[in-house]
Amino acid sequence: MSSSFITLILLTIWINMAQLQQGGPDEKEKTTALKDLLSRIDLDELMKKDEPPLEFPDTLEGFEYAFNEKGQLRHIKTGEPFVFNYREDLHRWNQKRYEALGEIITKYVYELLEKECHLKKVTLPVDATESEPKSFIFMSEDALTNPDKLMVLIHGSGVVRAGQWARRLIINEDLDSGTQIPYIKRAIEVIKMDNGSPEEHAIYVWDHFIAESAAENIFFVAHSYGGLAFVELMIQREADVKNKVTAVALTDSVHNVWHQEAGKTIREWMRENCCNWVSSSEPLDTSVESMLPDCPRVSAGTERHELTSWKSLPSIFKFFSEASEAKNSSVKLAPTRRSNRIKYEEL
Repeated sequence: MSSSFITLILLTIWINMAQLQQGGPDEKEKTTALKDLLSRIDLDELMKKDEPPLEFPDTLEGFEYAFNEKGQLRHIKTGEPFVFNYREDLHRWNQKRYEALGEIITKYVYELLEKECHLKKVTLPVDATESEPKSFIFMSEDALTNPDKLMVLIHGSGVVRAGQWARRLIINEDLDSGTQIPYIKRAIEVIKMDNGSPEEHAIYVWDHFIAESAAENIFFVAHSYGGLAFVELMIQREADVKNKVTAVALTDSVHNVWHQEAGKTIREWMRENCCNWVSSSEPLDTSVESMLPDCPRVSAGTERHELTSWKSLPSIFKFFSEASEAKNSSVKLAPTRRSNRIKYEEL
């Protein structure tokens, strides 16, 4: 049924109602009946009659897409990037198709975490019963026994899942910018989490996994809402975090030390051991002014929120390396600024 035909039906009904309202009691009863009929008409359902079935493939091959050697999603036959508006004037259908592809992407990234990054999937809570809701994290085999280093990655909120920074980047850009895999491969040891509220989950994983780790140097990378989750972790486990964590890299974090009521000692520790790479038009590592009395803010070299983790990767690992060296030589990390650019060379 076309939308113009639906409009014609409704127009005819409303004209009839206008005519009936000018009559007597019998006409008023008919008007009431017509109003009741109108209340039962579901316009969304009528519009769906022109819409194809919401049935989509369950594999990338079924969608006729694959990731090329650069990690870019491309059409198998044409080599073109993903097209959202596959069917014109059918936004709802296109959106459902996009979401279906997104679920396949999620499973694909999970496979990469296990096959390429050699991580294992661990169910949470660790003592969950069969009927209890469960989540999971990915961790390296030696995450709890490696005596050297441990890095923890926390993603933001939304549709992103384990191993992802932004699903939209995976589909429209590439795997490197949209997933955490470059961090995992570079750091080797990593834990990924996603259970309950982000704050509760961060505390749970700290208590049951990170706190038990033998690593002398633990590093955090927390993106967007993940930064808020880390600050909450500090509030709840301040002494333990200060004792085990060497440095924290935030990427466009949405934390707020005032709203979260972080104490003075936490704010002082963050100023010395954290750095927030924020979205900005300024070049990478350029100092960015902040209204909050916590960690330094520097440019991630991009104005796109979802790209901040990817663009700042080289600077973050340099930050971690120098923080580790400073700790091992009993010298506190204290980034200095010169010519409006953040400098670490003079530690």
